[in-house]
Amino acid sequence: MASPVDPAPLVPTLAERDLRVVWHPCTQMKDHEWLPLVPIERGEGVWLYGQDGRRYLDAISSWWVNLFGHSNPRINAAITAQLSRIEHVLLAGFTHEPAVALAERLTALAPAGLTRCFYADNGSSAIEVALKMSYHCWRNRGDTRKRRFITLANSYHGETLGALAVGHVELYKEIYHPLLMDVVVAPSPDAYDSEPGQTADESALRALEAMRQLLEQHAAETCAVIVEPLVQCAAGMRMHSPLYLARLRELCDRYGVHLIADEIAVGFGRTGTLFACEQAGITPDFLCLSKGITGGYLPLSVVLTGERVFDAFYDEYARLRAFLHSHSYTGNALACTAALATLDIFAEDAVIARNRELARHMGERARELLADLPHVAEVRQAGMIVAAELARDGNRRTPFDWRERRGLAVYRHGLEHEALLRPIGNVVYFMPPYVITPEQIDALVATARDGIVAATAASVAVSMAATAAPAALTTAEATATTNATAGVPTASTTGLEF
Repeated sequence: MASPVDPAPLVPTLAERDLRVVWHPCTQMKDHEWLPLVPIERGEGVWLYGQDGRRYLDAISSWWVNLFGHSNPRINAAITAQLSRIEHVLLAGFTHEPAVALAERLTALAPAGLTRCFYADNGSSAIEVALKMSYHCWRNRGDTRKRRFITLANSYHGETLGALAVGHVELYKEIYHPLLMDVVVAPSPDAYDSEPGQTADESALRALEAMRQLLEQHAAETCAVIVEPLVQCAAGMRMHSPLYLARLRELCDRYGVHLIADEIAVGFGRTGTLFACEQAGITPDFLCLSKGITGGYLPLSVVLTGERVFDAFYDEYARLRAFLHSHSYTGNALACTAALATLDIFAEDAVIARNRELARHMGERARELLADLPHVAEVRQAGMIVAAELARDGNRRTPFDWRERRGLAVYRHGLEHEALLRPIGNVVYFMPPYVITPEQIDALVATARDGIVAATAASVAVSMAATAAPAALTTAEATATTNATAGVPTASTTGLEF
């Protein structure tokens, strides 16, 4: 008689292995008791392919980093060639061709007067560099009174402590307040929060007057004003007029403070020009770049500044005026090579001109959502960024309750229909790679339309609220709650959460 055969042991799936050891960013991990992870095996162009054979159109460029599609053959080839030469070497006392060539290219492309590049390895680090460099510059010039910064309401600049401090995310402020430096918060020029009948320019002018008053009061102690030009992305793709940037530059000059432009998310063609500052015709004192700079391949960031700032640090060693900041992977050769390949594509393929046509098509299709769906309060656009804001009955003054998690319902619908849509609170947005086609845009908007219809159905509020226990509070949702309690329109100010 044959002995029984023991059943083969079950092999855990990738998702099961993940949940045993990985702590995911911007995530309440308890959600994954019922919200499945999506294991991705490969990517090609605008598509991500799962282990189960399903595919997803990457409508958010994998958190805003991918410009020219996944596994781009030209960027692949450049990195592969660099691998045979040098992968990395310290940038203190040494240099290499990719770092120098990239700095030459960036200073030639950036707004006039930005002549020096300081490398770091992610967006938050770039913000830390700019903050420290501004403060240290004033100190080297003998002005030790300047030690504060002015930021905008609804701003987000990253999640290291300095970046958190100059952001304006209420949940972060509440939890990490003892660790954060004190900053001055100015009203946002966000056109969505304008008074009825007010134009974007009028909203900008109103916010500028408030900024002028703050500078009048605080300029002597202020190092810099920091802004996200044209789009406050993590606030729900809230947008403002270029007039605000132009007049803000004038105010900073008048009151003797630096201007830091955080173009980490909006640079490299996202708003319709290579850099958003171009649309206001200004040069900031510090320009922070990351995300799309490598086409979505490798971590890299750069802070550009000019000779006036550089000269404040240039002195004899014994004077101890050198800038004190470093990262082990500063100016990584592979990352710089990916960035150079990305800039080559911009130069050789007339990307900005093609993007204008894609943006026109995407805007036209997305505006149909406003015309056809009762719970869409606004569709707004800045170049290749389009956002649809959901509100109860389309009234921007009555947002959906954060506990209903309507955006999460859109996300889940998208995954069921070949689309990676990850709304920011009640804002459904499109920020796709530039290799998307008009036909793919049509399909994406159609999927979003059906997802919004499903998510704004009355029954969704009951089913989704049941999963949103207070312990699962996300940053965006907590901020929305704080704003709603204060009686003001809500805005998700972490970005990156449902």
